[in-house]
Amino acid sequence: MMETRQFVAIGLALALVIGVAAVFLASGDPDGLESTALYVQDEKSLTGPSPEDGDPEAVGHEGGMEYAAPMPDYTMGDEAGKTGEVIAVVAGTILALIIVFGVGRLVAASKH
Repeated sequence: MMETRQFVAIGLALALVIGVAAVFLASGDPDGLESTALYVQDEKSLTGPSPEDGDPEAVGHEGGMEYAAPMPDYTMGDEAGKTGEVIAVVAGTILALIIVFGVGRLVAASKH
């Protein structure tokens, strides 16, 4: 049992180190994956203005479902700066770990 705990602790530590480092190393510009997702969802065209340019007509989904992300773009608001980004990454990593362990326990309990 101790080996599993050590494995999880080392994995969590590595995930946090990578996540926190990414805050300082990642580009603030939308990447190709995000741009492609916007194109596939018809929220952006290959030519002309895009949602990133702040053009409301480029979004293209009038009356669609909208929601506010709790930590959009892994931030806690512009005033929090890099500290807010680090907190968002740490909180997201720990939340993901809790969800995975919770689902794992439910699956294990259903097999017994």
